[in-house]
Amino acid sequence: LEAPGWVGWENYANLFVKDEVFLIALKNTLLFAAITGPLSYIVCFFLAWLINELSPKIRSIITLLFYAPSISGNVYLIWQVAFSGDSFGYINAFLMKWGFILEPIQWLQDPKYMLAIIMLVQLWLSLGTAFLAFIAGLQGMDMTLIEAGAIDGIRNRWQELWFITLPSLRPMLMFGAVMQITSSFAVADVATSLVGFPSPQYAGHTIVTHLNDFGTIRFEMGYASAIATVLFAIMLGSNLVVQKLLRKVGD
Repeated sequence: LEAPGWVGWENYANLFVKDEVFLIALKNTLLFAAITGPLSYIVCFFLAWLINELSPKIRSIITLLFYAPSISGNVYLIWQVAFSGDSFGYINAFLMKWGFILEPIQWLQDPKYMLAIIMLVQLWLSLGTAFLAFIAGLQGMDMTLIEAGAIDGIRNRWQELWFITLPSLRPMLMFGAVMQITSSFAVADVATSLVGFPSPQYAGHTIVTHLNDFGTIRFEMGYASAIATVLFAIMLGSNLVVQKLLRKVGD
């Protein structure tokens, strides 16, 4: 512990000018969020929409199967075995058996593949709170709106989805968007568990792992706070953009 010293904007200047690792983490995080955020959001909603059409018992079972990975412990073990760098890993064994490759690929150590694998695992884990919120919203819809829509000229399920279902679920859609944006920008545990910390050439480094490095390992709290503030600003800006887009749903 030491007395705090006023540094003004020095930490932010160092972040964007001198800290090359942060710039790598920023690029990885933005790319990760741009792909997994919208994709997981759309997948969550359409799976919830399809599952909602099933009978109650089957719906409950399938919902549990999809939701279970997001609450299970040590779920990364499955993927570590699948992408193991030796010939016993499931992916390598399959590719070598069918002649696609001649020797094992170091999936979790090669910077070319690391970020893509982390994205894949994150998508698998993304059917969490937002998914349940969509299921609950669809279950609580007023069915008289659908009947009124049919009278007013709704002719197919896609028109029903756009003009009735989505506008009725705006609160759930907003909640789901906030949850998915937060999870896509705050990814850290997946990357650390799969590719280690620090990852080779920082290919799996994200803003949150950089924040953990300075906040919980080096205890440079001022610099860590600057990283957290930048992350907060990015999340806030993304949420504002999503809010404007969701207001146009059903127009």
